[in-house]
Amino acid sequence: MSVDMNTKYGHVTITNEVISTIAGGAAVECYGIVGMASKNQLRDGIAEILRKENFSKGVVVRQEEDDLHIDMYIIVSYGTKISEVAHNVQSQVKYTLNKTVGLSVNSVNIYIQGVRVSKED
Repeated sequence: MSVDMNTKYGHVTITNEVISTIAGGAAVECYGIVGMASKNQLRDGIAEILRKENFSKGVVVRQEEDDLHIDMYIIVSYGTKISEVAHNVQSQVKYTLNKTVGLSVNSVNIYIQGVRVSKED
């Protein structure tokens, strides 16, 4: 599926993979995020951190009529306040998608897939 927009210059189609890659990139920039996890990790029991080119596996973009909903599967850093990290990710993703591609997101749902302890140097 994709998002279709009509502008004064013509027709624009944005695929869900592009939206999920932008959302994933915005999320990993937030403080307290170790990385993105695949949405299918719950059955495996181990949360692996996705690389930049695979962010779309950790983000689900759902369209219901004119509403756009995003589900994100993330791994947070140990010692951070999870509720604050989740709120920051929600705000950052909404802001980035609005400024980058002009999309208004109705909801950003955060699913914590794991907590990682950072290694000391």
